[in-house]
Amino acid sequence: MLADYGSGLYKTLLVLHILTSIVGLGAVMLNGLYAAQAQKRAGPGGRAVSEANYFVSNIAEKFIYAIPIFGILLVLDSDKLWKFSQTWIWLSLVVYVVAIGISHSILIPGHKRINALLAEMEQGPPSAGGPAPQVVELQATGKRMAAAGATLNVCVVIFLVLMVWKPGV
Repeated sequence: MLADYGSGLYKTLLVLHILTSIVGLGAVMLNGLYAAQAQKRAGPGGRAVSEANYFVSNIAEKFIYAIPIFGILLVLDSDKLWKFSQTWIWLSLVVYVVAIGISHSILIPGHKRINALLAEMEQGPPSAGGPAPQVVELQATGKRMAAAGATLNVCVVIFLVLMVWKPGV
């Protein structure tokens, strides 16, 4: 039996699902560009860009948490058109859990650490001269975050493919 697509509740949930996806994922998909801009600005300017990006990403995170809530509610309100046993639905949930894991294990703590290192570097050059010791850690953390960010961007593409083609229906 088809879902009642004319249902006001279903359409509202669909709008909220899409809106939270756009706001949440859209806000973080270009984080690498913010990182590049922060690197171009030494000192307080670079840190300001990085801190602003962290702040916006923190807000986007709340929207990202709402994405599966509205998705699950859509399945429940679909009059059994959509089922959790359908590949596109359970696989979307698995990819979401993996993406959240990557975010919480690499991106969020990495960004916090980068902001702390940038603040430390503003305290002045190391007493022994030469490059600041934070530079090596910044570069290593940045590489890990770039790989994680690219992986999350692939996850977004996977979500879109699953939502459009709906394998398992």
